[in-house]
This record gives sequence, C-alpha cells and structure tokens, in this order.
Amino acid sequence: MSGSWSGLNYFPGKNKQLQAANREIVEKSTTAVIGGGSWGTAIVKILSEAPGGYPVSWWMRNQDQINHIVKFGRNPWYLSSVDLDVDRKHISNDLRKVISGAETLIFSVPAAFLKDALKDIRPEDLQGKRVVSAIKGFVPDDNMIVGEFFNKEFGVPFSRLAVVTGPCHAEEVALEKLSYLTIASKNRTLARSIGALFSARYIHVNVSDDIYGTEYAAVLKNIFAIASGICHGLGYGDNFQAVLIANAIQEIKRFVDAVHPIDRDIKESAYLGDLLVTAYSQFSRNRTFGNMIGKGYSVKSAQMEMNMIAEGYFAVKCLYEINRQYGISMPICEAVYAILYKNNSPAAEIRALSGKLK
Repeated sequence: MSGSWSGLNYFPGKNKQLQAANREIVEKSTTAVIGGGSWGTAIVKILSEAPGGYPVSWWMRNQDQINHIVKFGRNPWYLSSVDLDVDRKHISNDLRKVISGAETLIFSVPAAFLKDALKDIRPEDLQGKRVVSAIKGFVPDDNMIVGEFFNKEFGVPFSRLAVVTGPCHAEEVALEKLSYLTIASKNRTLARSIGALFSARYIHVNVSDDIYGTEYAAVLKNIFAIASGICHGLGYGDNFQAVLIANAIQEIKRFVDAVHPIDRDIKESAYLGDLLVTAYSQFSRNRTFGNMIGKGYSVKSAQMEMNMIAEGYFAVKCLYEINRQYGISMPICEAVYAILYKNNSPAAEIRALSGKLK
C-alpha cells in the first residue's frame, strides 16, 4: 500500500470530469456536520460554498448558539465574522434527528467530549452512514483514534470511514485563504466523493489511503505544537524551534511506521505540512496553550483563560499510555507529558530535552 493516490485532487479547474462524477454521488445524500466549534463552523462554510452549495444539517449542543445563528447568520462564539447562509441549513441540538436524516456525517467535536456527545447514539443509528472524522485527538480512556473508535464501538466498516486532515486552520478558511486538505480512506470511491464535498474556490483537496497514519499524525502534531509553545514561552528562539520541529517529524515517522507500517512519504503536507502550521501559526490553540505553560500558567488556569480546547493536552496522556506497548523513542512527547501531567518544571524539562535533540 502507498500513503497517497497521486494526481487525485479537486483544485478548481482540474479533474472536472472526476468532480462531476463524484458530485452526482454527493448530491444524492444529505451531509450533517456534528459540532459547533471553529472547525465545525469552517466546514459548514466550505460545504455551503462548494460548487452546487450542498444542503447541510448542523448539530450543536447549545440552543442559544443555534438561535443566534438562525437570527443573525453568524456563529456568536466561533469565527463570528463568517456569514452563514441559514436558508440551506437545518440546525438542531437533537443529534439523533440530525443523524437520522443524513447519509454523510462529518464529526468535529473535541475528542475529549465525543463519547458524551454520542451517549444516546446506538450502532444501528450509524448503520449505512458514511462517517467522516474531522477530529484531531484520541478518545480518552479508550486511547483510540476517532476512526478506530467508530469502527470498534459502533461497527462502522472502514469502507465507510474517512478522515479529514490539514494543514488547514479554521481561521484562514474564514478569511478564504488558499488552504489544503487531505481526505484519507481505505475506500478510494469514498475518499473521492468526500473530496468533492470539500471542493471550493479556496480549498485544494488531496486524497490518501493512509487512514491510520494521517489521523495519528494529525493528533501527534498537537503535542509538538504544545512543545513549541512551551519553548517560545520560555524564551527559546527560532534556531531552537527549527531543531525541535525537525526532531518532531522524526518522532511522528517512528510512531506511525510502528503502529501502521505502510509505504508513506512523511514529507507530504498531511504529515509535515500539518505539523509545521500547527507548531508555528498564530492561530494554533495548542501552541498558544503551550506558550502559556512556558510563561508559568498552570494547566487549569491556561485552559480557563483560553476558553477553547487544546486537543494536545489530552492526546499526550493517551499517547504516553499507548506507547507503553510500543516503546518508541519519543523524547519530545515524554517531556510534554512530564510538564503537563507530572507538574515538572518546564524550564528543567526543556533543558534536559535540548541535550537529546540532533
């Protein structure tokens, strides 16, 4: 197996026949976005502005948030500058109703809250659905990536599972800056049709068969973004950051090659590109969280002040537990775990880490 299917993308003006064929598949189904955060809002924007402007059902938990969107056409809490065409959207806090009326389900709730959101959903509710994970985190307690969780806990076959990865920040989608996505699935037809869903003027979509590697990499890069933020908060400069991230992509490669050994190019944008944008961008909540830790905030105070979820905080604990089985050398992840969960000194941990980097 290879990590990607070269030449399959949805950049405007290319592969028009392929887009038309997949659009016919897409338009026969209703798509539901599960999650009302920044990435969920960005996905709704993309889907609404793709050629054909597919109708979208949208689930979010908070009724006040729904009422505001219906009245003003904007999400009051996330990407509030984005205008949303509410005429083509069914917005509800009834998850079972939203799921029952859709064929394609795109999940974008934080991994830490996924099980709670699905507590009233049964495996039969997802039978025959196309399930797409746009979540970049491990499911706590189960220590599983989201695609694996849906497969094992809800019986969704991998032939009907897909993963959306970056590099792509919701804030730049809101600004309609050219962005790149990778859709990964073991099912080539599914990957293509989901790619057609996400085709938009400012979105370039590639497809891949590496559903495990891309999703693990998307989770791990959040941990390394926290490390990058911690180092910035401690006063380390660009020279050190370059070495840190060069070592980080090696840790990602060692891990994904161990858990899912296929032929993949770790330099592709789904792996290296996603790591770079998350580690360096001003929009990266994980880097922001790490920066606060480096400046002396406690974990709790940083979380309260951000009022947003930094997935890497939960991911590093899950990874630490998963890696007990594999014993992979991951000194950066171990340093972040020691800082966040053992309450070790950030300055001392990064100083010790610096001697292990090459």
